[in-house]
Amino acid sequence: MALADSDPARELIALLREAAVKPLEVARSLDDMTHAERVRAIRAAGRAEQRRLYEAVRGFRPLQLTDIVAPEVPALAPVRHYGKNTLPAFTHFEKRCCRPPDADPRQPDRLYGYNEGPTRWATGPGYFVLRPDAAHGELLVDYNLVPSERPREWPPIRRNEVGLARFVYGYMIDTLRGVSRHVTVGSAARKGRDLGSWFLLCREA
Repeated sequence: MALADSDPARELIALLREAAVKPLEVARSLDDMTHAERVRAIRAAGRAEQRRLYEAVRGFRPLQLTDIVAPEVPALAPVRHYGKNTLPAFTHFEKRCCRPPDADPRQPDRLYGYNEGPTRWATGPGYFVLRPDAAHGELLVDYNLVPSERPREWPPIRRNEVGLARFVYGYMIDTLRGVSRHVTVGSAARKGRDLGSWFLLCREA
Protein backbone atom coordinates (compact mmCIF):
# COMPACT_ATOMS: atom_id res chain seq x y z
CA MET A 1 0.00 0.00 0.00
CA ALA A 2 1.54 3.30 -1.13
CA LEU A 3 1.21 6.01 1.51
CA ALA A 4 1.52 9.75 0.89
CA ASP A 5 3.85 11.70 3.16
CA SER A 6 0.90 13.40 4.89
CA ASP A 7 -1.28 10.30 5.00
CA PRO A 8 -2.70 9.55 8.49
CA ALA A 9 -1.87 5.89 7.86
CA ARG A 10 1.81 6.79 7.47
CA GLU A 11 1.64 8.77 10.72
CA LEU A 12 0.14 5.80 12.58
CA ILE A 13 2.75 3.39 11.25
CA ALA A 14 5.50 5.80 12.31
CA LEU A 15 4.07 5.86 15.86
CA LEU A 16 3.95 2.07 15.95
CA ARG A 17 7.58 1.84 14.84
CA GLU A 18 9.00 4.18 17.48
CA ALA A 19 11.47 2.72 19.97
CA ALA A 20 8.69 2.70 22.56
CA VAL A 21 5.06 2.75 21.43
CA LYS A 22 3.17 5.50 23.29
CA PRO A 23 -0.49 4.40 23.60
CA LEU A 24 -1.80 7.89 24.35
CA GLU A 25 -0.24 9.33 21.18
CA VAL A 26 -1.57 6.43 19.13
CA ALA A 27 -5.07 6.92 20.55
CA ARG A 28 -5.03 10.65 19.89
CA SER A 29 -3.88 10.10 16.34
CA LEU A 30 -6.66 7.60 15.66
CA ASP A 31 -9.31 9.75 17.33
CA ASP A 32 -8.37 12.69 15.11
CA MET A 33 -8.95 10.68 11.92
CA THR A 34 -12.14 10.27 9.96
CA HIS A 35 -13.67 6.81 9.88
CA ALA A 36 -12.30 6.13 6.40
CA GLU A 37 -8.83 7.28 7.48
CA ARG A 38 -8.93 5.02 10.57
CA VAL A 39 -9.85 1.96 8.54
CA ARG A 40 -7.11 2.68 6.01
CA ALA A 41 -4.60 3.31 8.80
CA ILE A 42 -5.23 0.09 10.69
CA ARG A 43 -5.17 -1.87 7.44
CA ALA A 44 -1.69 -0.48 6.76
CA ALA A 45 -0.34 -2.09 9.95
CA GLY A 46 1.66 -5.28 9.56
CA ARG A 47 2.50 -8.09 11.96
CA ALA A 48 5.29 -6.26 13.81
CA GLU A 49 3.22 -3.11 14.31
CA GLN A 50 0.18 -5.04 15.53
CA ARG A 51 2.23 -7.14 17.93
CA ARG A 52 3.96 -4.08 19.40
CA LEU A 53 0.66 -2.23 19.79
CA TYR A 54 -0.99 -5.20 21.50
CA GLU A 55 1.79 -5.34 24.09
CA ALA A 56 1.90 -1.56 24.53
CA VAL A 57 -1.81 -1.13 25.34
CA ARG A 58 -1.97 -3.76 28.08
CA GLY A 59 -4.05 -2.06 30.80
CA PHE A 60 -4.13 1.25 28.88
CA ARG A 61 -7.83 1.55 27.99
CA PRO A 62 -10.11 -0.91 29.82
CA LEU A 63 -12.75 -2.28 27.46
CA GLN A 64 -16.44 -2.81 28.07
CA LEU A 65 -18.97 -4.49 25.82
CA THR A 66 -20.56 -1.08 25.27
CA ASP A 67 -17.37 -0.06 23.45
CA ILE A 68 -18.25 -2.69 20.84
CA VAL A 69 -22.01 -2.10 20.64
CA ALA A 70 -23.11 1.23 22.11
CA PRO A 71 -26.13 1.33 24.48
CA GLU A 72 -28.20 3.37 22.03
CA VAL A 73 -27.92 0.68 19.33
CA PRO A 74 -31.11 -1.44 19.28
CA ALA A 75 -30.97 -5.13 20.15
CA LEU A 76 -29.93 -7.37 17.24
CA ALA A 77 -28.87 -4.33 15.18
CA PRO A 78 -25.49 -5.18 13.63
CA VAL A 79 -22.41 -3.04 14.29
CA ARG A 80 -19.53 -3.52 11.88
CA HIS A 81 -15.88 -3.62 12.98
CA TYR A 82 -13.52 -3.40 10.02
CA GLY A 83 -10.43 -5.54 10.52
CA LYS A 84 -6.90 -6.35 9.45
CA ASN A 85 -5.21 -9.57 10.57
CA THR A 86 -1.69 -10.95 10.28
CA LEU A 87 -2.52 -14.13 8.36
CA PRO A 88 -0.60 -14.87 5.15
CA ALA A 89 -3.61 -14.08 2.93
CA PHE A 90 -7.13 -12.62 3.04
CA THR A 91 -6.07 -10.12 5.71
CA HIS A 92 -9.09 -7.81 5.38
CA PHE A 93 -12.24 -8.92 7.18
CA GLU A 94 -15.02 -7.71 9.47
CA LYS A 95 -16.39 -8.73 12.81
CA ARG A 96 -20.09 -7.93 12.96
CA CYS A 97 -21.56 -7.73 16.45
CA CYS A 98 -24.95 -7.23 18.07
CA ARG A 99 -26.53 -7.22 21.52
CA PRO A 100 -28.99 -9.98 22.47
CA PRO A 101 -32.56 -8.83 23.17
CA ASP A 102 -32.41 -9.97 26.81
CA ALA A 103 -29.18 -8.06 27.61
CA ASP A 104 -29.11 -4.76 29.49
CA PRO A 105 -28.12 -2.10 26.90
CA ARG A 106 -25.90 -0.28 29.43
CA GLN A 107 -24.40 -3.34 31.11
CA PRO A 108 -24.70 -6.31 28.76
CA ASP A 109 -23.19 -9.57 29.93
CA ARG A 110 -22.44 -10.75 26.39
CA LEU A 111 -22.60 -9.82 22.71
CA TYR A 112 -23.08 -12.00 19.65
CA GLY A 113 -20.99 -11.85 16.49
CA TYR A 114 -19.53 -13.51 13.42
CA ASN A 115 -16.71 -12.98 10.91
CA GLU A 116 -17.44 -11.63 7.46
CA GLY A 117 -14.85 -11.91 4.70
CA PRO A 118 -13.82 -13.49 1.43
CA THR A 119 -13.31 -16.97 2.96
CA ARG A 120 -16.70 -17.27 4.69
CA TRP A 121 -18.01 -19.54 1.91
CA ALA A 122 -15.32 -22.10 2.81
CA THR A 123 -14.65 -21.68 6.53
CA GLY A 124 -18.13 -20.70 7.66
CA PRO A 125 -19.15 -17.55 9.49
CA GLY A 126 -17.05 -18.12 12.59
CA TYR A 127 -19.75 -17.26 15.10
CA PHE A 128 -18.67 -16.23 18.60
CA VAL A 129 -19.88 -14.85 21.90
CA LEU A 130 -18.06 -11.77 23.13
CA ARG A 131 -17.75 -11.68 26.91
CA PRO A 132 -15.91 -9.50 29.42
CA ASP A 133 -12.71 -10.29 31.29
CA ALA A 134 -13.27 -7.63 33.94
CA ALA A 135 -10.19 -8.57 35.95
CA HIS A 136 -7.94 -7.45 33.09
CA GLY A 137 -10.14 -4.81 31.45
CA GLU A 138 -10.23 -6.90 28.28
CA LEU A 139 -12.85 -8.70 26.19
CA LEU A 140 -12.81 -12.34 25.11
CA VAL A 141 -13.96 -13.44 21.67
CA ASP A 142 -15.06 -16.96 22.53
CA TYR A 143 -15.51 -19.27 19.54
CA ASN A 144 -16.41 -22.17 21.83
CA LEU A 145 -19.78 -20.47 22.33
CA VAL A 146 -22.24 -19.49 19.61
CA PRO A 147 -25.28 -17.18 19.70
CA SER A 148 -28.75 -18.48 20.38
CA GLU A 149 -30.23 -16.02 17.88
CA ARG A 150 -29.09 -13.65 15.14
CA PRO A 151 -30.16 -10.71 12.98
CA ARG A 152 -32.22 -11.88 10.03
CA GLU A 153 -29.58 -10.87 7.48
CA TRP A 154 -26.76 -12.81 9.15
CA PRO A 155 -25.84 -16.32 7.88
CA PRO A 156 -27.21 -19.41 9.62
CA ILE A 157 -25.59 -20.13 12.99
CA ARG A 158 -23.01 -22.93 12.90
CA ARG A 159 -20.70 -24.30 15.54
CA ASN A 160 -16.95 -24.05 14.95
CA GLU A 161 -15.88 -27.63 15.70
CA VAL A 162 -17.05 -29.10 12.40
CA GLY A 163 -15.86 -28.88 8.80
CA LEU A 164 -13.16 -26.44 7.76
CA ALA A 165 -14.25 -24.09 10.54
CA ARG A 166 -12.46 -26.21 13.13
CA PHE A 167 -9.07 -25.34 11.57
CA VAL A 168 -9.78 -21.61 11.61
CA TYR A 169 -12.08 -20.96 14.58
CA GLY A 170 -12.24 -24.22 16.49
CA TYR A 171 -11.34 -24.04 20.20
CA MET A 172 -10.27 -20.40 19.84
CA ILE A 173 -10.56 -17.58 22.35
CA ASP A 174 -9.18 -14.23 21.19
CA THR A 175 -8.31 -11.42 23.61
CA LEU A 176 -9.26 -7.82 22.77
CA ARG A 177 -7.58 -4.71 24.21
CA GLY A 178 -8.64 -1.09 23.88
CA VAL A 179 -6.61 1.35 21.78
CA SER A 180 -8.85 4.36 21.07
CA ARG A 181 -12.54 5.25 20.97
CA HIS A 182 -13.07 3.20 17.81
CA VAL A 183 -10.08 0.85 17.60
CA THR A 184 -9.23 -2.38 19.40
CA VAL A 185 -6.36 -4.82 18.96
CA GLY A 186 -6.55 -8.57 19.51
CA SER A 187 -4.45 -11.69 19.89
CA ALA A 188 -5.54 -15.20 18.98
CA ALA A 189 -5.15 -18.33 21.10
CA ARG A 190 -6.29 -21.95 20.63
CA LYS A 191 -6.89 -24.11 23.69
CA GLY A 192 -5.05 -21.51 25.77
CA ARG A 193 -1.96 -21.46 23.53
CA ASP A 194 -0.97 -18.13 21.99
CA LEU A 195 -0.77 -18.47 18.20
CA GLY A 196 1.42 -15.44 17.46
CA SER A 197 -1.40 -13.95 15.40
CA TRP A 198 -2.87 -10.48 15.90
CA PHE A 199 -5.62 -8.32 14.43
CA LEU A 200 -6.88 -4.74 14.52
CA LEU A 201 -10.54 -3.70 14.47
CA CYS A 202 -12.15 -0.33 13.79
CA ARG A 203 -15.78 0.18 14.81
CA GLU A 204 -17.95 1.91 12.25
CA ALA A 205 -18.57 5.54 13.15
